Amino acid sequence: MKSKESKKSKGKVGFVSLGCHKNLMDTEVMLAHVAKAGYEITPDETEADVVIINTCAFIESAKREAIDNILDVAWLKKNRSLRGIVVTGCLAERYREEIMTQMPEVDAVLGTGSLHSIVEAIDKVLGGEKYSRFDDQEKINFGGDRIVTTGDAFAYIKISEGCRNRCSYCAIPYIRGNFRSRTMEEIVSEAKDLEALGIKELVVIAQDTTCYGIDIYGKYMLPELLKRITAETKIPWIRVLYCYPDKITDELVAEIRDNPRIVKYVDLPIQHISDRVLKAMNRHGDSACIKDAIARLRREVPGIVIRTTVIVGFPGESEEDFSELCRFVAEAKFEKLGAFTYSREEGTPAYDMECQIDEQVKQDRYDILMREQLLVSEKINEGKVGRTLEVLCEDYDPVSEAYVGRSAADAPDVDGKVFFTSPAGRRYESGEFVKVRITEAMDFDLVGVGEE
Repeated sequence: MKSKESKKSKGKVGFVSLGCHKNLMDTEVMLAHVAKAGYEITPDETEADVVIINTCAFIESAKREAIDNILDVAWLKKNRSLRGIVVTGCLAERYREEIMTQMPEVDAVLGTGSLHSIVEAIDKVLGGEKYSRFDDQEKINFGGDRIVTTGDAFAYIKISEGCRNRCSYCAIPYIRGNFRSRTMEEIVSEAKDLEALGIKELVVIAQDTTCYGIDIYGKYMLPELLKRITAETKIPWIRVLYCYPDKITDELVAEIRDNPRIVKYVDLPIQHISDRVLKAMNRHGDSACIKDAIARLRREVPGIVIRTTVIVGFPGESEEDFSELCRFVAEAKFEKLGAFTYSREEGTPAYDMECQIDEQVKQDRYDILMREQLLVSEKINEGKVGRTLEVLCEDYDPVSEAYVGRSAADAPDVDGKVFFTSPAGRRYESGEFVKVRITEAMDFDLVGVGEE
């Protein structure tokens, strides 16, 4: 799983990975290709010969971040030894010709279907050539060797690529292609490789994990996949993200409930609760479907943590629609909630919808909703003070002079952390499970002391 670099380096390559966890996995695959080809991977962009920028283009803020990073790295071409910039990922796929023509600092562009051509791109750039390649996304092998960059504690595993849901606001199907699953055998084999590296938490990801298997097995196969992973590995924690409400089957609920190694946590993006807005979004499943999925999960899996995401300011969202969403968030008391202001993306059906919402109104609604959620989060965290939680240690933070980890209630990168000290100077290792007594609650994080 972890490739080794050649002793004789062909040059130094730096990487910048932006966007979602799925994009990070593409970066890890490219890292393996580059290292295997004999290039030295450097974390210091100022000493790199070539920098790869793996971009996101899901929403406007992600595009701005990608462009800012390209311009920042371009400064190194004028002021340091940098010889080339390669742009990959979603921005490259979505704006193929524009990147090269409008940003002459860029030397190569690879679409989302061409990540396996990264070495060829680097070779061409170092040879003084411009290079671009855009293979069919739906024919790419999106497995393969990778260098895990998330540390010793956890790793992501991608079970499918693309999307078939066609939400009216989303550009992902146009960027990543139609939904296609990996075979169960390939996924389980990769899980075994990750186990061999000592990974203690496996985070299952896709654009829609609950859709897994429908294209190659003819039915939703996520429950069966989870059974296979737990039967053929001993990884202690298995976490599932991006489960859609309309596909929360009784079989999936039972597997989460009955499998002791699946953490009792579900990421359930609902996006809204107003039926009128949900219909305009082309979401599969109405408010009744959403409420039923939440009710079944909480009834069948006591103590389950539900994380969700919502969009405010979608075209035509009325004050009544927004108020309905706020009331629902207050009533549902999601343990975790993230919100986005609607981003108008060209090429999507929602782009041309009437009644686009003013940006300030969107931001105001976002602020109101997140204040509501903060009250919920504070109360939940305060209820954990005095309790002892099992925490997966990830690192030591010298600034706070504390170890940093996560409980089963917190997914990597998107949820809170647990900061804890050790009794009598005991040292904890990354990937170690620690019993932590919680002594203090912050807005989204917890503070505690490790038990002997």
